[in-house]
Amino acid sequence: MPTVAVFFGGVSSESEISVITGMFAVNLLRGTQYAVVPVYLPPEGGMVTGNFRGVEDFSSRSALKCTPVAPEGRKLVRADRRRKPVAVIDVALNCCHGGMGEDGTLAALLAWHGVPSASPAAAPCAAFMDKTTAKIFAAGLGIPVAPSVTIMETAWKTRAEDVLAQAEENPGYPVVVKPARLGSSIGVQVARDGAALSAALSSAFALDGKALVERYFPEKRDINCAAYRCCGKTVLSPCEEVFSGGDVLSFREKYEAGRGSRFPAELPAGLSERIQSYTRMLYEAFEMRGVVRADFLVAGGDVYFNELNMVPGSLAGYLFGASLAEVRRFYLALLEEALAQPAVPRKIIHTGILDGALFSGAKSCKRRGNFV
Repeated sequence: MPTVAVFFGGVSSESEISVITGMFAVNLLRGTQYAVVPVYLPPEGGMVTGNFRGVEDFSSRSALKCTPVAPEGRKLVRADRRRKPVAVIDVALNCCHGGMGEDGTLAALLAWHGVPSASPAAAPCAAFMDKTTAKIFAAGLGIPVAPSVTIMETAWKTRAEDVLAQAEENPGYPVVVKPARLGSSIGVQVARDGAALSAALSSAFALDGKALVERYFPEKRDINCAAYRCCGKTVLSPCEEVFSGGDVLSFREKYEAGRGSRFPAELPAGLSERIQSYTRMLYEAFEMRGVVRADFLVAGGDVYFNELNMVPGSLAGYLFGASLAEVRRFYLALLEEALAQPAVPRKIIHTGILDGALFSGAKSCKRRGNFV
């Protein structure tokens, strides 16, 4: 029986949401053809595993019963002197929202240890974790993005008046302020004047060292589309519209008491097809694997790329299945695709340069005494 390690948690403002996604995946995959090993990344760092049964195990009222572990090749071993193996991982599933779980660090760690992953690789995770670079990549593919300006914390601290003047000129009020590398709407605020923008930037920089200030569309619609790879082909979900009662879709509306969504979204056929086309373009241009969810804004008949979630909530299973059984089949398809498409080993060239006596090439460091 192959073993899937489900990673969740992490050092992130979204760690608690990740626990929900992770335990949902763990419990759906239990009883299938896979042995399931839950791997929790506590906010204080490290990795632990245990016989976790539900999200209540991770509440502040619970004493978490767990075993510290660490990867060692494809083995998961106890993090002590004995390094006793706990499991051999056949495939990994990343359910970490935000932080080093979603920015490519975990993906790179798994790749370094030779663990096949059913989730996106390190490079696209790093590219799209940052909302400012994500807009650059999307625009480079010809996908429309809203006018925006990127503001660094150092610039805000040293020349705040210039920053406010720049934002007032372009993109111009009203604007939406977002910490560049956070998700789940944490720290996102709308500002309609300089005082509100100043307060929003101060709040954003308490969470991140970079902020995105983007044009706000009062009549915008929030539209999502997800993609994954199956049998080597890109599969797209229908578009979903998520409703909000405020200026932006808030954390509370996403996870506690929202206004819900409409699925499929009621959009003109051409608009839905355009959003799906943009989602496919992003997915395939960056040679992605696993599931991602692209978020767009529709305003005045125009479509704007908003962000790309490399580890979407619930792994976007609700966009590919209406029942638990269908979502389980979707998760299994992600795992099967990862196992069916193993990494192809490439030839590594050994140049033999270290056997030579001279360092005289144009790009050599040149020999200077015994420094090298």
